[in-house]
Amino acid sequence: MALSMEEQQILTQIEVHLSENDPRLAHRLSELGTPRRRRRIALITALAVAGACVLTAAVATVVIVMS
Repeated sequence: MALSMEEQQILTQIEVHLSENDPRLAHRLSELGTPRRRRRIALITALAVAGACVLTAAVATVVIVMS
């Protein structure tokens, strides 16, 4: 859904205001969609899933050995 001209102007004003008042936050928000950031998030997610798999396998092994 496209924004109206008025909505686009309001968003531009908000962006300018944010950049003037908190340039560090504005910079961090502008980086959210960058490929580097997405790659880092994907790597962290993959490591978390791999860790969960290893933990599940370890628990299953202990249960099998104990029974």
